[in-house]
Amino acid sequence: MKFKVLSRLLLVAIGLMSCSGNVEFTEAFKKKTEGKYKYTEDELILVYYEENKLKLKWKEGVFEPVVTDTNEFFVADMYKKLRFVTEPGSNNRYLSIVNEENQDSISYDYLKVAESYKTPSTHLEEGNYEAALTGFLKIKEKDSTSSYIREWDFNNKGYRYLRNKEYDKAIEVFKINLTLHPNSSNVYDSLADAYVRSGDSLNAYINYKEASKRNSDNRRAREYINAYKPKDSIQ
Repeated sequence: MKFKVLSRLLLVAIGLMSCSGNVEFTEAFKKKTEGKYKYTEDELILVYYEENKLKLKWKEGVFEPVVTDTNEFFVADMYKKLRFVTEPGSNNRYLSIVNEENQDSISYDYLKVAESYKTPSTHLEEGNYEAALTGFLKIKEKDSTSSYIREWDFNNKGYRYLRNKEYDKAIEVFKINLTLHPNSSNVYDSLADAYVRSGDSLNAYINYKEASKRNSDNRRAREYINAYKPKDSIQ
């Protein structure tokens, strides 16, 4: 069934290529439709125009879709035909997936957001850690197994900062990871490691203790606790 759908979409795309260059977009239409559309909670589709050609930026790639008419276009990399729509009542703008079985039906799939809108990952890259955490927590609330909040992805990102000796950035990433995964011994261990490398022995000790509570086989944590404890009054 999936193969039939994909084949039909590819045939549609081939058939549309001959007319895709004939569409003229007015400046008013460009202004109305260009901008950011929310593909997922942590991904955007950027719609813009270059020399009257519709362009999309999505998943680190730039695409020129096959335009059917002013309001519809086919994106081969998505295997989807999309149209610009406005939701009655709210007047919110969307990219709508065209249902090939019922092309008159309208769905509201990818909301157009403000130009200032940023995904949690964008906030994280820009060092807006509080905003990033808020966004990731919203994702977790909707789906605790979401691929956007995987523990190991944050851990790897934190260690990239550590390798570059960007200790403050690493610590902030690990702290976000800890909030998202509060029962993970590994996250406490990583945060402790970052504090060690930054020269903050007290916070390293505190987090190694938490790591050890969750995994008594953590030799690195145990060795650090034993070495630090005589110098400190923390119980």
